[in-house]
Amino acid sequence: MANPLTPDVLVDPVELTRALVDIESVSRDETVIAGHVEDVLRQAPHLSTERRGNTVMARTSLGREQRVVLAGHLDTVPLNDNFPSTVVDDLIYGCGASDMKSGVALALHLAATLPEPGYDITYLFYEAEEIESQYNGLQLISESDPEWLQADFAVLLEPTYGVVEAGCQGTMRVLVRTTGRRAHTARAWRGVNAIHAAGEVLRRLDDYRARTVTIDGCTYREGLSAVRITGGVAGNVVPDECAVEVNFRFAPDRTEKQGLEHLHEVFAGFDLEVTDSAPGALPGLTAAPARDFLIAVGAEPAAKLGWTDVSRFAALGIPALNYGPGDPLLAHAQDEHVEIGKIRDGAATLHRWLTAYE
Repeated sequence: MANPLTPDVLVDPVELTRALVDIESVSRDETVIAGHVEDVLRQAPHLSTERRGNTVMARTSLGREQRVVLAGHLDTVPLNDNFPSTVVDDLIYGCGASDMKSGVALALHLAATLPEPGYDITYLFYEAEEIESQYNGLQLISESDPEWLQADFAVLLEPTYGVVEAGCQGTMRVLVRTTGRRAHTARAWRGVNAIHAAGEVLRRLDDYRARTVTIDGCTYREGLSAVRITGGVAGNVVPDECAVEVNFRFAPDRTEKQGLEHLHEVFAGFDLEVTDSAPGALPGLTAAPARDFLIAVGAEPAAKLGWTDVSRFAALGIPALNYGPGDPLLAHAQDEHVEIGKIRDGAATLHRWLTAYE
């Protein structure tokens, strides 16, 4: 199959966005898009390129004083009658247009067209961000080739609608369990209903008041939500087990340990089982490349309300920010789209930042 990422396409981040959207790459099916991206990067003489699975990595070695990372995931959520792309006025529609092939387009455009940046740059185009972390390309690289993640600063090109979103929230899911005693519903008084007992869990959630925290001028709002309830064995049996699944989004001034301690306080008297957990990331605004990047953007940063892979960089001691042309409110939507103007503005901003010290 001929590579649609031709030289004429690579010089135009708008056309490149559409070309990337038109390569189907649902999670765990990124072989084709990774192959095309690898081919582009290997043709750039100023880059050293390697591939691990469907994650493609490239970097300059210009002897600059500082190194920055530009990272973006190649996968999308499943198609939803939104493939291939279409263009209506100033909008490119299609699966992944916002999350995050327009961001990937910015990085790939710069990788192909900017041989002498002011920083050394590592480009990471990785697989399987939209599914379980065990498949995440950045996670796998941190285990197999951690030197590829080393840098003074990182930009994750997640959709932010052209503003800087600093850090990210941590996330934790727990099962809050209640127990009872089975009985026939005709003689319900002989049993103890575990589902009824879950009412206290829901009352505590309803009474919960989320904390807001301002860090480096960025305000994070926490959230605690029931997302699923399971219980019951039959239509004529008083249930003896029930579990309320709760998702906790916590500000990055809390560690995972502190987050779990807080949940134990909220649900005192109940058994908790942690099913998923990931730390947040502090804003990372003090690193010199970050300050220069904010100057190039020309706008104040906001807190990232959600979890992103900036957390993986933060865990390695690397300050990282989210910045991309897509609108996060459109991610995963059937009518997912990106504004052409945002793509052009994002490309200009990144170019301005990366060439300020040529």
